[in-house]
Amino acid sequence: MMFASDNTGPVHPKIMDAVMGANDGYAMPYGNDAITATARDAVRAVFEAPEAAVEFVATGSVANALALACLAKPWDGVFCHRTAHVEEDECGAPDFYSGAKTILIDGADGKITPEGLEAAIMQCKGRGVHGAQPGPLTLTNITERGTAYSLAEIRALTAVARAHGLATHLDGARFANACAALGCSPAEMTWKAGIDAVSFGGTKNGCMGVEAVVFFDPAHGRELALRRKRGGHLFSKHRYLSSQMVAYCADGLWLDMAIAANARMAQLVQGLARVPGAHLCHPAAGNLAFIDAPRAAHARAFAAGAQYYLFDGTLDDGPSDGPLRCRIVCDWAKTPEDVEQLLAAWAG
Repeated sequence: MMFASDNTGPVHPKIMDAVMGANDGYAMPYGNDAITATARDAVRAVFEAPEAAVEFVATGSVANALALACLAKPWDGVFCHRTAHVEEDECGAPDFYSGAKTILIDGADGKITPEGLEAAIMQCKGRGVHGAQPGPLTLTNITERGTAYSLAEIRALTAVARAHGLATHLDGARFANACAALGCSPAEMTWKAGIDAVSFGGTKNGCMGVEAVVFFDPAHGRELALRRKRGGHLFSKHRYLSSQMVAYCADGLWLDMAIAANARMAQLVQGLARVPGAHLCHPAAGNLAFIDAPRAAHARAFAAGAQYYLFDGTLDDGPSDGPLRCRIVCDWAKTPEDVEQLLAAWAG
């Protein structure tokens, strides 16, 4: 019963087959191969953006960091939610690659509001030359709290940013899950909503390890390529990254896997009614949820072999019927039986 992260899930067989297929014979290095060209075109087709600049990297952290480095000057501030992955879980990589600093904005359920963004920008401007200058906005969908920005919310936030001459980046580590939750196209959630750059995640959604950095203005392409090389993230045998993305984009596999993961989370959320004392901490839009449940329920689940993260306490530092927060994540390969087993252990 592994529910700690979608990073723990297996690679989809079609992705693995594509990597093995790329291993046949020789190919030019550093992305100068036919598979990489096909992968770029595949991503452009997914986003309905035939002119977009597209490059591939192996991790989500460097995808975010490189994208923000192209959008931010060293004296800028990058506006993000206080719980954003770029702030809490990337060891300062965006700051390191860009020279900029993150400026944190509060908001319920892991989401920034237009009012909160406007206030943060104006406060930043008020510091003049003595403070960080207003820089890009970065949003996360699915958010780090498991919620989703609606298309209207994204449009409202990018409108505020654009009114101040600022670009917007979308951290899409769980981009596919957000598209599945909103029932929208990638174009609708990005450039049609005012997004300038996106990290199109594959690793959490059935790939071995590949993320696409996409700039809808191709003028950023040269800088992105140079920053990737300078940062040490240009793979020599690049076809093994690109082949994953070709398979990921083919026949909507990226969306099918996200729909499957979201369905398992919906099943789990519905089943919480059977677990006394358990409830969601935030709306669960995609494949990730934070749940409060009694310590005794967690103890039963762990005894049955479940693995997931606990927050704000341990099994031993409170009463057995007291609430303890956990994070549950479903990946594409989770089965209804997996979810039922966890629910049964919680319910006792």
